[in-house]
Amino acid sequence: MTTTDTHCPYCSLQCGMRLRAAQDGGEAQVLERPDFPVNRGALCGKGRSATAVLGAGVRLTAPLVRDGRGGELREASWGEALDRVASGLSAAGLRHGRDAVAVFGGGGLTNEKAYLLGKFARVVLRTPNIDYNGRFCMSSAAAAHRIAFGLDRGLPFPLADIATTGCVILVGANPADTMPPALRHFSELRANGGTLIVVDPRRTRTAEQADLHLQPVPGTDLALALGLLHLAVADRRVDEAFVAERTTGFEAARTAATAHWPERVEALTGVPVHQLREALRLFADAPTGMVLTARGPEQHSKGTDTVGAWINLCLALGKAGRPGSGYGCLTGQGNGQGGREHGQKADQLPGYRSIADPAARAHIADVWGVDPDDLPGAGRSAYELLDGLGTADGARALLVMGSNPVVSAPNAAHVTERLRALDFLAVSDLVLSETAHLADVVLPAAQWAEETGTTTNLEGRVILRRAALTPPPGVRTDLHVLRELAARLGVADGFPEQAEEAFEELRRASAGGPADYAGISYARIRAENGVFWPCPDTEHPGTPRLFLDRFATPDGRARFAPVTHRPAAEEPDREYPLHLTTGRVLSQYQSGAQTRRVPELNRAAPGPFVELHPQLAARLGVSEGEPLRVTSRRGRAVAPARVTAAIRPDTVFMPFHWAGAGRANTLTNPVLDPVSKMPEFKVCAVRVERIR
Repeated sequence: MTTTDTHCPYCSLQCGMRLRAAQDGGEAQVLERPDFPVNRGALCGKGRSATAVLGAGVRLTAPLVRDGRGGELREASWGEALDRVASGLSAAGLRHGRDAVAVFGGGGLTNEKAYLLGKFARVVLRTPNIDYNGRFCMSSAAAAHRIAFGLDRGLPFPLADIATTGCVILVGANPADTMPPALRHFSELRANGGTLIVVDPRRTRTAEQADLHLQPVPGTDLALALGLLHLAVADRRVDEAFVAERTTGFEAARTAATAHWPERVEALTGVPVHQLREALRLFADAPTGMVLTARGPEQHSKGTDTVGAWINLCLALGKAGRPGSGYGCLTGQGNGQGGREHGQKADQLPGYRSIADPAARAHIADVWGVDPDDLPGAGRSAYELLDGLGTADGARALLVMGSNPVVSAPNAAHVTERLRALDFLAVSDLVLSETAHLADVVLPAAQWAEETGTTTNLEGRVILRRAALTPPPGVRTDLHVLRELAARLGVADGFPEQAEEAFEELRRASAGGPADYAGISYARIRAENGVFWPCPDTEHPGTPRLFLDRFATPDGRARFAPVTHRPAAEEPDREYPLHLTTGRVLSQYQSGAQTRRVPELNRAAPGPFVELHPQLAARLGVSEGEPLRVTSRRGRAVAPARVTAAIRPDTVFMPFHWAGAGRANTLTNPVLDPVSKMPEFKVCAVRVERIR
């Protein structure tokens, strides 16, 4: 039987896999694909079961519309559904102005979808208000990357380079659960004689494999990084030649670090001084080294500064811009990288161009055949957009494509109420998610195995998902939806339904920009197993490793960040005495809209829980499995206790994949990082009580 080489739809590894269609119309078979270098055949349970959500009993197979505000969703024809979406978006714009129409995208959309969704918002709807759930992913790391290096790519080197470096500091990442096939690169690092340091408030499965585990108080990663830089300066570990030749701003960063002596950092973070010294020794003594961050240090109101402090450590020790060394971010969502590069973010145009740059606006306007003055400016960031829905100066109509903010947004009960306040809501998705349940129109979308398109993985490798299956008769692609809506709203051309045609336009739009795809084609991707951007022309080999000769700043030098520690936006007090931190589990993914519909995954991770230390459990009189009420200033959640010594006694942990009573994001704090606009998902103050 014929097999098709493609990629997993879930995390940013975009693991290679093969699909074999079932002859009897049953579930397609997922096979290993050893030739793809990121996972080399390995797949996690989510990847192995990825086709389970494509069956007719699980997914949407016809459009749904709601008759009246209190009516039930019913099946409708595509013509009726698309007419209603076009009418709902148009009416809000005519009644309240173009800014009253908004678009909310997703980090799982292909590059072609992300590109045309941004074009749809700016050319058809003429609205500045487009953002996406990737803002909740690595926006703080992206901002810090641009400040320090002039360019943001999740990893500036291939993932396989991890195995060859001397020491990795892994901050707030748990790849054993979030991207299991990546763990082999860390195992190979240690097998090759390298050292792994893990920074995490929990003793995760990843931390159990580390040579050294630092377990800080949630929200204190910035102080920890500054403390390590302080030690590097005090112990004369700074690579003075590298700093002088390839960086600027060290004196200000060094001055800021002097206020973070080891004993103060121990008091702030809870990490003993001897562990701080050992971590600095291991990293400084290694001939090469990397710092890799994930959501742990990034999802904070000071996330950009925190990542900047870890970059400072790399720069001070000469562990950046050299083979085997550097700072990188382990992106979470499947196309979180490409999704923001090509127009889903409120402040960016395709090619990672700034929407405020006149030259960038002129270039994109020329590709799109519009006047630059007709392009809107920057809109609201993701949470700001959601927070304003249905208000006098916010959006009154919203198109959501591939996102589930009812579960994934911070302060989720408030966001749910704002969605209910809209005049009109349309959702395009695979399943009837919690957000789709609120919609006036729901459009059933074809998915990864049923359509061709590119994504960009965490390394900056542009890869090709190939269509292997035929979608059900009542299902359409998102590109079809955008073309039909654009035509109904008066723009007949410029929205191709064929992905490769859209990609060819994307190449022209990105040409000359920071994320330059001009030299990448579908044919090259097939022939080369993916192509690394930037790739400015067809003769260019692509760029697996950035910054080896110069950084992407005007003077070619990396910039230190003069940052200093500050507390979380919300610290524990008498009423809310504990820290809450959130995250993922192995067998669920993001808002769980898809994985919660897979029996195999639900057996492994059936529902939410509250992880707490035995000391805290004893103080509360709590036993394993007992239902607990967790309350913050924004709301409350209820879930069973999971008692474990793997977490700090002053901290509780909840996974965020579930809706309903156990929704962790009912509790989380929406206060934003001033630079990245990232909400503070990773720490807030709560109290925990037994339910008597």
